[in-house]
Amino acid sequence: MFVTTSQTVPDQDPAEPEIRAERAYIDLCRAELARMREEVSTMLATGAGEGDAVLDKYSNHALRRYRLQRVEELSDRDGGPLFFGRLDYPPGAVHDHPTSRFGARTRAGDRVYIGRKGVRDEHGEPLVVDWRAELARAFYEAGAEDPMGVRVRRRYGFDHGGLLTAFEDEPLDRPGPSGGENTLLAAEIERPRTGPMRDIVATIQPEQMRLVRAPLERTLCIQGAPGTGKTAVGLHRLAYLLYTERERLRKDGGVAVVGPNRSFLSYIRNVLPALGEVEVSQVTVDELTGPGVPVEREDDPRAGRVKGDARMAEVLRRHLWSRIRPPAEALEVRQHHRTWRVAAEELAEELDIILARGLDYGAGRELLTQRLVHLVLRRMERAGGSAATEHQLRRHQAIGRAVRQMWPAVDPARLVVELLTDRDHLARAADGILSGDEQRAILLAPRPRSVRAMAWSSLDLALLDEAAALIQHPGRLGHVVVDEAQDLSPMQIRAIARRVARSCTVLGDLAQATSPSAVEDWNAVLTHLDRPDGEIEELTRGYRVPAQVIDFAARLLPHIAPQLRGPASFRRSADALHITRTAPQETVAAAVAACAAALAREGSAGLIAADDDVPELHRALSGSGLPHTVLGTDTNTATARLTLTPVSLAKGLEFDTVVVVEPAHIARAEHRGLQRLYVALTRAVTTLHVIHAAPLPGPLAPEPGTALLNGRPTRT
Repeated sequence: MFVTTSQTVPDQDPAEPEIRAERAYIDLCRAELARMREEVSTMLATGAGEGDAVLDKYSNHALRRYRLQRVEELSDRDGGPLFFGRLDYPPGAVHDHPTSRFGARTRAGDRVYIGRKGVRDEHGEPLVVDWRAELARAFYEAGAEDPMGVRVRRRYGFDHGGLLTAFEDEPLDRPGPSGGENTLLAAEIERPRTGPMRDIVATIQPEQMRLVRAPLERTLCIQGAPGTGKTAVGLHRLAYLLYTERERLRKDGGVAVVGPNRSFLSYIRNVLPALGEVEVSQVTVDELTGPGVPVEREDDPRAGRVKGDARMAEVLRRHLWSRIRPPAEALEVRQHHRTWRVAAEELAEELDIILARGLDYGAGRELLTQRLVHLVLRRMERAGGSAATEHQLRRHQAIGRAVRQMWPAVDPARLVVELLTDRDHLARAADGILSGDEQRAILLAPRPRSVRAMAWSSLDLALLDEAAALIQHPGRLGHVVVDEAQDLSPMQIRAIARRVARSCTVLGDLAQATSPSAVEDWNAVLTHLDRPDGEIEELTRGYRVPAQVIDFAARLLPHIAPQLRGPASFRRSADALHITRTAPQETVAAAVAACAAALAREGSAGLIAADDDVPELHRALSGSGLPHTVLGTDTNTATARLTLTPVSLAKGLEFDTVVVVEPAHIARAEHRGLQRLYVALTRAVTTLHVIHAAPLPGPLAPEPGTALLNGRPTRT
């Protein structure tokens, strides 16, 4: 059974001494964490352990960098709880546990406290075990059937200020069911949220933890319905891999999180730092493929489907390599009053040898220069000694001119602009690959005056990255987490694949795919990632979205993703769904009133509408004096509890209360409008308000003779 203390701790409560003892232990841990950080800060300031010799320069730099990172990792960022759980073992059992190599018992005896980061006392004795340590596995995986040696699992409850107020004990060493309900776990899952996303390390479920602890060599593609925690699983897996494989990942180039837009990355920005991981690159797809290049144009669906198609890689390759020409004349190098000649036939042979090696364009050009230099040097040596050095010949005008004629330098941006604006170039490169209609779909009209005048689209940047990679392969990363991957085009996926040295974690929901160029199934995604042996996993149990909300939204699934199973929700709430029909002139006022009511309660609120409806709603909210953030214009998602969200930016976000205005406007705004609507309806973790004057889209409309009451059809 569970033993649960009250959220308040009166003096007569029998658990009161236990609560005070646990609070004292938190204070001890916080003091020791501060001491650990101060020790590293002192070593950083004094240069302890650094050498004086010139040869020590690199080692000193690496040591200082490590210490700077360690100081950040040991920061007590928000003053929150340093542990969230405890495992009690029989006396002496911890030392014999097969996972004890990560540190055995904590100073409390045969108890193991589990927290977001490890804490040790001045003697090296563990006070808190990092949740990623092997010894912590039992907290997530132990059960009545396999207690993993644990006698009791304890969970803690905290108030909003981080003060420990409650605990629950779950005996695991007794046969049969526990006979109770873990109310603290449910309360933590349902706790209202404000600001950016937080970690779920205290509430990870066994099916999620199995994916979090997947080894580095495995590429995972996780299909997850709304509220199943797929984003959290991906971020926690990255934190786990950094804990277990940090050196390998560092040698492989580090790690990165790739998200759909800056609003989404701002929303998840605090999760990894809260888990102690502060050196993780977070970039959008556009920043990855076109760093520093602004997106100023959106492709129409027809052009988008062609540009995003993997066939464009071959079109670009043909266009690039068509620049290479056999020599038109011999190479003549005049040096010290003598002329050294290499015949055009011999130059052509050298060109064929290099082309046969299959090098990148840039590497091939460099090798051509090197081989021409060596041809001339050998002639000089056969004539009785070299008249020039290799360095001199590499800079010789005649050799440079020959290389430019045979293998010209190429700017990736110019290459792409040329392909998309010149009908003849495109026709030659796309012959037999793209149809005439497909070629006309991607030709830009009017043609930009110059490369600098080009207004790039997001899919153009993927072409730009492909062209750049044909010239020189980009740097690699040990592991990449890709979120909202269901909207990536094959060309964007190829850009990510080029940067993955070992493995990646792909997260998404095919039911939320809204891009016209999106890949339609996860096997195709793995193929374009060049990881065909990657594993596809599915999360179908929702922990955040109430059953009434998810069931209502799931009516769209047969129309947008018939291959997917409807998600099941962890919880129900009698007041989770409200559907209100208004007169057209009253819709905006009703939305504002719903937002005001949401702000009177605890938690965050999101007002989601078709992008074109956002300006009017913004004016109405401002006129009513409701403070709010407009997503896409304000980069800080925590500036207000209410966020006005264009539906195109809603993907991946969560709010306690969501108000969706005019679903019909969202559904008809684009080719995949029903998918966009599904996204909007599944952002709520407590309450969803649907306010509309126009009839609801067909799958959501009640049958004739019925009305919707709390989301369910009722006879009228």
